[in-house]
Amino acid sequence: MTLHFEAKHRLGKFALDAAFTSDRGVTALFGRSGSGKTSIIRIISGLTRPDQGKLVVDGDVLVDTQKGIFVPKHKRRFATVFQEGRLFPHLTVQQNLNYGRWFAPRDERADNFSRIVDLLGIGSILDRRPEKLSGGEKQRVAIGRALLSSPRLLLMDEPLAALDDARKMEILPYLEALRDEVNIPIVYVSHSVPEVARLADRVIVVSEGRVAMAGTASAVLSQPSVSITADRTEAGSLVEGRVEHYDARHRLLTIGFKTLRIYVSGTEIAEGKAVRVHILAKDVMLSTVQPEQLSALNILEGTVSEISHDQAGTVDVRVDCQGTPVLARITELSCERLGLTQGTPVFAIIKTVALEPH
Repeated sequence: MTLHFEAKHRLGKFALDAAFTSDRGVTALFGRSGSGKTSIIRIISGLTRPDQGKLVVDGDVLVDTQKGIFVPKHKRRFATVFQEGRLFPHLTVQQNLNYGRWFAPRDERADNFSRIVDLLGIGSILDRRPEKLSGGEKQRVAIGRALLSSPRLLLMDEPLAALDDARKMEILPYLEALRDEVNIPIVYVSHSVPEVARLADRVIVVSEGRVAMAGTASAVLSQPSVSITADRTEAGSLVEGRVEHYDARHRLLTIGFKTLRIYVSGTEIAEGKAVRVHILAKDVMLSTVQPEQLSALNILEGTVSEISHDQAGTVDVRVDCQGTPVLARITELSCERLGLTQGTPVFAIIKTVALEPH
């Protein structure tokens, strides 16, 4: 599936002027609250008619303001999952799920109820009503209802924003399974770096109503400038590799990235499985000499490729570790004392316990 979006729209003092193209997989619309992400979703879904714009899905023109084309939302075959589950309180989980099937064309009502129930882990709660569900369970049911409508595109507008951290950790594995096992393209709205790092194939950074950056998740989330649109403590590098070995005695994973390896503490993951590791910039130390007698297992040799200064007395240093980018956040004073400039050989030191594979 290919989605082409371009729109100009004014709502009060806020002006949207954005354009992008996405393909299959998960495309994340990423940025701070109020940047325009939800406005884009509303235009895609058909809830908002843009002042100017064009929306094309697989060659099917859904919006073209110049030609007066605006296909209503109920004819677009898109499904939307919002921050709240929005389940019918008087219906059981199973009845809520079956409601979604009525929106699928008769000839496309696949017999996939059991598969979706198993995928989302909601088989044990089919007889419950929404008031008996946790926040994470409600969202899983809402996702199941959306999938059973057989949509050609799934829109997810900050589906985890209303959940606490424990419930987010509960539902994220199900969203990963959804990405990997269901052949439906997803546009995922979020302002959370960890969510985007785990789920997205492609990232569209939205800032003040415009597209500030676009590319693969690893390329975009490894840019120092991304911290401008997010919590600065979440800035870092997203690297992709494969599990090479699991040391059961020490509960350590060895993960290979191009020409280097790192160690990550955690549970066993099958050898050969593709994984992502989000390395937070604040968890990376730099040294201009080979460190010795350290507890840190991950010491990566590299070269400074970029230095970005800010107004808070800190510096973001991008290090090229044999083709794998690693971002470090250090103080201005440390940068001066180390004499760092573009091309300086350095060692990036990362605590193993600071890393988590996805």
